[in-house]
Amino acid sequence: MKTVAVKPNLRNQQRVDVSTQVTIVKNDGSCLDCRISNISRTGLMISCSQELVKELVPGQKAPVPGSWIPVKARFSVPVVATQPVSVIADGNIVHMRRIARDEYQVGIQFAEFEGNGYDYVDRYVSTLLSSSASLS
Repeated sequence: MKTVAVKPNLRNQQRVDVSTQVTIVKNDGSCLDCRISNISRTGLMISCSQELVKELVPGQKAPVPGSWIPVKARFSVPVVATQPVSVIADGNIVHMRRIARDEYQVGIQFAEFEGNGYDYVDRYVSTLLSSSASLS
């Protein structure tokens, strides 16, 4: 009998599925619009086309430790019920995989937040985790 390899969780935090817009700013200042597919307190996973991956990941080769690709992520989270707050975070592309013909997932690990960004992400993730737990 063939055993199934367990895929390691590359993040030490629980992820929550979301679908929201994110702008990725590369070191050269160019901006790319993608969608967040899941988020945790330590990073996010974006979904994008092959065209965008070509711009984000040189050679379309998954980054290896020590050769991570620095980026800045700008996105909003609805921490305050009446108004979303903006989060700007420096991070590194640490993961890339193809999931469909023209769909890729790119993992970004947060390195540093501007202002209260970490607190906003922490509250947002906590809220989503508690609401999903109450639905179970």
